[in-house]
Amino acid sequence: MSQQPEFDGNAILAVLARHNVACVVIGNYAGLLHGVDLATEDVDITPATTGENLERLAAALAELDAAIRVPNEPPIPLPADSRLLAKAEIWNLTTRYGNLDLTTRPSGTNGYEDLRRNAEPQLVISGLRIDVASLQDVIRSKTAAGRAKDLAALPQLRAALEGQEKPARGRDDS
Repeated sequence: MSQQPEFDGNAILAVLARHNVACVVIGNYAGLLHGVDLATEDVDITPATTGENLERLAAALAELDAAIRVPNEPPIPLPADSRLLAKAEIWNLTTRYGNLDLTTRPSGTNGYEDLRRNAEPQLVISGLRIDVASLQDVIRSKTAAGRAKDLAALPQLRAALEGQEKPARGRDDS
C-alpha cells in the first residue's frame, strides 16, 4: 500500500543542493519560482551529465528514496548508480517528497549548458539558491514539446515574461 507522498518541491531542491547537484529547474516548477501561478505535481530538472555530477545526483536520489514511476503500477526502486542515470535522457521518479522528473535534453533545448546560460539563481528557501530556467527557455521548451499540458501553460508564462520585459523597455540607459 504505497501512498503518494505530499508534494514538497522545495524539499526536493534542498536535497539536490545539499549534494551540490549541478542542475537547472525547468517546467512548471520553474514558472512557479518566477511567480507564475501554475499547477504542478512535480519538480522537473535538467542535470549536468558529467560523471561527477551524476555521482552527486545518485547520492541525492538515494537520500530522497527515489523510485521509478510507472503508471498504474507500484514504483520500481532506483539503484543509486550514476552509470544507470547516464543511460536514459528522461527519468520519471517518485521521492519521499513527491515526484521528480529528470530530463537531460528537454524539448527545444540542448540540455544543461544551453539552459544554464540564461538561468537565474533563485532563493527557494532561506539559504538555498538554485538555478532556474529563464521564462524564455521554459516557453521555448514547452512550445517545442507541444503537449496539451505544456501549451495550456504558455499564455500565463508569456504574460509573465511580458511583465518582466516592460520595465526594461521603458528604461533609457544611454
